[in-house]
Amino acid sequence: MAVRHFLTLLDFTPEELQQVIERAIELKRMQKARVPHVKFPNYVLGMIFEKASTRTRVSFEAGFAHFGGHAMFLSPRDTQLGRGEPIADSAKVISSMVDIVMIRTFGHDLIEEFAKHSSVPVINALTDKTHPCQLLADMQTYIEHRGSIKGKRVSWVGDGNNMCHSYINAASQFDFELMIACPEGYLPDAELIAANSDRVTLVNDPIAAVRQSDLVVTDTWASMGQEDEKKARIKAFEGYQVNDKLMSYANPDALFMHCLPAYRGMEIDEDTLNAPYSVVWDEAENRLHVQKALMEFLLEQ
Repeated sequence: MAVRHFLTLLDFTPEELQQVIERAIELKRMQKARVPHVKFPNYVLGMIFEKASTRTRVSFEAGFAHFGGHAMFLSPRDTQLGRGEPIADSAKVISSMVDIVMIRTFGHDLIEEFAKHSSVPVINALTDKTHPCQLLADMQTYIEHRGSIKGKRVSWVGDGNNMCHSYINAASQFDFELMIACPEGYLPDAELIAANSDRVTLVNDPIAAVRQSDLVVTDTWASMGQEDEKKARIKAFEGYQVNDKLMSYANPDALFMHCLPAYRGMEIDEDTLNAPYSVVWDEAENRLHVQKALMEFLLEQ
């Protein structure tokens, strides 16, 4: 059987995604109750980071430790990937020594090339194109608080970035309506929008996007690697801040999510993260549980 990877949400069927989330909820209960689940002793997770992260490293490393395995942190300084070795060569060597690999990088083409030559499962822990692990955590969080997201209205407010792209894929895989509000010049991938035009609507007005929404989501206006664009982006995204006023246009029981880190006074106001409608902290924690379920799924294929 061919090795399976998780590079985008489209790599799994809707049924498989639901299975992973249900298992994540179960693993969360087990962890809270301190029920041992040492399923992969002597297994090794290779963690390749070209982009730094707090939540990604802690969640994957802690999660694999819960399974009884060992997580190995690799930065570009630690490997030949950062010194020009062909990706295919690194993939063949690294995958011969570990049991599963997660990669957090810039170019999506890098992770696709690595997976092509890997003999073990590869997980996309973020690229400039998509962030599928975060979407699994977001979907788990919504289900825990409100039940199925099928048929609901979700609103994305802000940059048409990797998170926005993953929400477009999620709209298809989890069967919800997606409203996207982005300023001109910061729109999501046009081909992706066109391929999902039956359930995705693109507008410039955040209020129009948020009306009657069940879930409102945003992200930083300047992602890692875009620091030199920060001033221009702050100007372009004026009026796209999520705050109480904007949330008032959503449904009364609407939730708010943000993948973090968050910048108060920019994409959100000072109080948004701790507002009654915010589930950001549950969302962050769920990265741990849903990635454990994902790794378990891939290792048991």
